[in-house]
Amino acid sequence: MISNNLPFGECLGLVAPYYNLTLVLVVLVLFLKLFSIHNKKVFLLPWKLLFFAVAVYIVEELLTVFIFAGIIVVPRIINAVFEFIIITIFIYFLLIQREYLEKNNRDKINKRKNA
Repeated sequence: MISNNLPFGECLGLVAPYYNLTLVLVVLVLFLKLFSIHNKKVFLLPWKLLFFAVAVYIVEELLTVFIFAGIIVVPRIINAVFEFIIITIFIYFLLIQREYLEKNNRDKINKRKNA
């Protein structure tokens, strides 16, 4: 008979970091395929920033797994610092993409006016 010592939420909390790391492996494969594109017309800077944010997330999840395993002990503020870094990178990512799109729109409008 299966004992129900842990509630479902706690069980999910224990295995979630492992599932997250598994899904991140899929994302890393997709990033490697994206970065191997030889088309120079692709604006990759925002994607490189997103890749860096994913790398920070991987470090955060690895720390979580190590903490749950009892391998290391770190203050809880470290997770907040990682989240802050990830959010800051996302905001910068969006601003860079917005600037790039506005520049392309201005260039298209100028080409139409000059034609």
